[in-house]
Amino acid sequence: MRRSIFQVVCAAIVLLGSSVPFVLAQDQFDRTVLPIQEPKRPTYSELDARNVKAPPSFQVRAPAKAPNIVIVLIDDVGFGATSTFGGPIQTPTLDRLAGAGLRYNNFHTTALCSPTRNALKTGRNHHTANTGSIMESSTGFPGNTGQIPNSVAPLAEMLRLNGYSTGAFGKWHETAVWETSVSGPFDRWPTHQGFDKFYGFIGGETDQWYPLVYDGSTRINPPKTEGYHFTVDMTNQAINWVKAQQSITPDKPFFVYYATGAVHAPHHVPKAWADKYKGQFDKGWDRTRQETTARQKKMGVIPADTKLPGKPDDIKDWDELPAGHRQLFARQAEVFAGFMEQTDHEVGRFVEALEDIGEMNNTLFIYIAGDNGTSAEGGFVGMYNEMTYFNNVTEKVEDLIPLMEKWGGPETFPHMAAGWAVAFDAPFQWTKQVASDFGGTRNGMVIHWPQGIKEKGGLRSQFGHVIDIAPTILEAATLPEPKSVNGTPQTPIEGTSLLYTFNDAKAKERHTTQYFEMFGNRAIYHEG
Repeated sequence: MRRSIFQVVCAAIVLLGSSVPFVLAQDQFDRTVLPIQEPKRPTYSELDARNVKAPPSFQVRAPAKAPNIVIVLIDDVGFGATSTFGGPIQTPTLDRLAGAGLRYNNFHTTALCSPTRNALKTGRNHHTANTGSIMESSTGFPGNTGQIPNSVAPLAEMLRLNGYSTGAFGKWHETAVWETSVSGPFDRWPTHQGFDKFYGFIGGETDQWYPLVYDGSTRINPPKTEGYHFTVDMTNQAINWVKAQQSITPDKPFFVYYATGAVHAPHHVPKAWADKYKGQFDKGWDRTRQETTARQKKMGVIPADTKLPGKPDDIKDWDELPAGHRQLFARQAEVFAGFMEQTDHEVGRFVEALEDIGEMNNTLFIYIAGDNGTSAEGGFVGMYNEMTYFNNVTEKVEDLIPLMEKWGGPETFPHMAAGWAVAFDAPFQWTKQVASDFGGTRNGMVIHWPQGIKEKGGLRSQFGHVIDIAPTILEAATLPEPKSVNGTPQTPIEGTSLLYTFNDAKAKERHTTQYFEMFGNRAIYHEG
């Protein structure tokens, strides 16, 4: 009996469909050229599909046992703020990860937001990525145009093209301001920079109570929930995305970039978090700084013979301030501390979600406490509304004192006095934006990876820089540095993988030279 054309086609579909589980061997791929090239399509002369074996399905998968990757980046918090590095602010999630992983006390950023973020996610220095300063102060000159070149592909794109699912949540601040409208271009938005998913805000800061949120490149209204706060919202989004991704493709690793708007101004936090610190900063910034340095010595995160330098000359001694000033400034610190602890709590919720689905042990979890030192941009008395600074309006202490109890609430847009920035950068002298002092560039970092790190609670003191993170992740995932991405030859990665430090506390330092530059303020590190 002759079969109809329809029956033959159906038989062919069944036969071809049965080949889907057979995937090309991943070791046949050349991963130095991305995207990975498809194999040459076979041709057939046989007319009967029953007599032909279908070729293997072409799918790009991550290398076997490649770990999940999480980068947590907190905004505007210095080396001496968190309890993990001797500071007065309780960060139990960071403490817990450090206790089961490694604490890095010689890790550095660029001293400012956008440059750190592009250096972190490309493995190249910030000028190589055309991010010599923040997006809003870009110029027409090379190194500071605000437009990352195609020859500097981001880590997320490298991972995505190697079989990872990729999601970014929170703050971006890596797109030139003239490219942030509905007209784009969208080449330097997150979903064109390697991320399958983005939920967050594009600029440098946002109102945490009423944020300007994008899902992908679409402006959306955040959910109307009681007591809404953006850090809670972005954490919910990250948790939901990872759980959905793992439920559908459990054999596919994920890369999550979790970058909070906290603790950048505005310092917005529920009052209950700020009130946890009631009275704890009445001692002032001088004593806080001294006590932090003493704890750091005891913990071993700074040398025992460290001498605390003097404050910048313009920061007044706490004991010389009028009582009303001290009361106002103490409340500012309480709000900032509550903001940081709430943020760490939300990171903890994300960690618990990974534990719930059994993925934490095989996740390379990198928690960076600050994209630069603590911000002194609040001026000498702080601000109830940060926008006054941009409009050349000076806020006076006598006007701020009656508003103290509202500090951090929805009707405020606050920042704290610069004396606290110096205190939270202890034991260093300066703050955010200063590239020639560790107060602007030294940040605490914790790396946790049970399947890749043997030691628990270890301390690492080899020099590290944000450009080292991308090559560390590539090496951990056994991925080569790509020579070409999306048709463009690549500028070589300038960072040095930190993987050599994971299981050797005494390993000889490999990142031996590094420059720093911000707004003409500059320094160079060389061999210690």
